[in-house]
Amino acid sequence: MLAAELIDPMLPALKPADTVGEALNWMQEHRIGQMVLTDQTEYKGLLSEDVLMDVADEDRPLSEVMRLFEQVYVYETQHALELLSVALEHRLEVLAVLNDAKEFMGTVSVNELLKNFANELGMTEAGAILILTIDERDYSLAEISRLIESNNTKVISSYFSSAAYGMPDKSRLTLKLNRRDIGPVVSTLERFGYNIEAAFANAPIESIDQERLDLLLRYLNT
Repeated sequence: MLAAELIDPMLPALKPADTVGEALNWMQEHRIGQMVLTDQTEYKGLLSEDVLMDVADEDRPLSEVMRLFEQVYVYETQHALELLSVALEHRLEVLAVLNDAKEFMGTVSVNELLKNFANELGMTEAGAILILTIDERDYSLAEISRLIESNNTKVISSYFSSAAYGMPDKSRLTLKLNRRDIGPVVSTLERFGYNIEAAFANAPIESIDQERLDLLLRYLNT
């Protein structure tokens, strides 16, 4: 999913002639803490509600407080993962999208971006989540998927997180599966030497020790 496909046509852009008070009202109406400022197709920056609240005169035009704007943006051809990285790094609620000529194309809501990302990873679908502690030398998604599929279960999405330097056996593999009842999957993986660090499902998993099962049940009851 590219940035151009994630633009929200309902999110307006502010203009330099708009006042601080008008900008704050727009933010309140759209329930967001940031908005994009543009001059025709030229991107000027991101406005923050917290910053504008410190401006004493709400009748001041935005053109007079432009030094307060943050110059962060993404290109329309960037992938959703890149957008998410930018949003998290700068703690943004919205992202300005530009084309290759640096013309403003529209605004992406980070909240909607996260929802879309969750859908793409299958996180909104019913099913269990498994977290494996694994040595990087033993990591083979093809082999792990084969073992899981031998129990009539499929991997919807996966995420591999490398461990800190010098600790290759502490890497983690997070798997989203298409079934809740994953007891047989856990048994198979453990039989082949894989360590299940955590499991989140709606059915009991008898082959995990009692402490982990208790943690799972507490998670499901929250």
